[in-house]
Amino acid sequence: MDLVLNVADYYFFTPCVYPSSWPEDEPLRQIIGLMVVTNLGAAVLYLGLGALSYFFIFDHKLKQHPQFLENQVQREIKYALWSLPWISLPTVALFFAEVRGYSKLYDRVDESPLGWSGLIFSMVSFLLFTDMCIYWIHRFLHHKLIYKYFHKPHHVWKIPTPFASHAFHPVDGFLQGLPYHIYPFLFPLHKVLYLVLYVFVNIWTVSIHDGDYRVPSLMEQIINGSAHHTDHHLFFDYNYGQYFTLWDRIGGSYRYPSALMGKGPHDHIKKLMAKGKLNSNSVNGNTNKKKGVHVKKE
Repeated sequence: MDLVLNVADYYFFTPCVYPSSWPEDEPLRQIIGLMVVTNLGAAVLYLGLGALSYFFIFDHKLKQHPQFLENQVQREIKYALWSLPWISLPTVALFFAEVRGYSKLYDRVDESPLGWSGLIFSMVSFLLFTDMCIYWIHRFLHHKLIYKYFHKPHHVWKIPTPFASHAFHPVDGFLQGLPYHIYPFLFPLHKVLYLVLYVFVNIWTVSIHDGDYRVPSLMEQIINGSAHHTDHHLFFDYNYGQYFTLWDRIGGSYRYPSALMGKGPHDHIKKLMAKGKLNSNSVNGNTNKKKGVHVKKE
């Protein structure tokens, strides 16, 4: 994160905000800068990626589903924008430790004992490590003693939109993001690659909430895509994984996506239309509103 902070210092903080007498490497200044950069970056990534996915990928017909809540998109955005600043507080502490040199992040490829091949290894190990950790953290958050306090707010969105991707309780959001920040303290990682992976993680998080259930046939059994994750929102105890289905298979929580068996949300909407229970021109009628209230009480 020091690369981002250095750019912010050079182009904004030093010439426009802070007095020249305040050194750029002074701890308090770095913490303030990281707070600004982290919160602004999180909001831009969330709103930017969410909007692109919502307007160009998300199938708006899903709004006709009985479990799509009244004013759901606005509620997802409002909840996420309330939560992100709270998530940033402990996150900035980890970023600060990185900036002060306590991580294993490095600047140049030749600093890696494996050279360029080390970058490939880092990418693969980062995905495998974080997928494993998030699986168990996610499953822990479903434990009956803590679920209602931290993870239940995210499960309000039974038919999620891309804006549900970051609509977590702050404790939930931080815990599920923690593996991304722990990795560079345990394993060597190039600083630029770390930023690339950070952006990728946000893209992926949005994508598994985007309602596009298409998965290449060769990857259906491997990749935990939007179809898999939607079943997690609908059926609760399945498909906890982030990228892959590996840990769900090991943990006995894998469920083949209902959307790929002709039993998904789109199919349910079609059946309701065929029975005359939904207006094909409607988006979110009164029936949805009533059931939305019921869903919240689960």
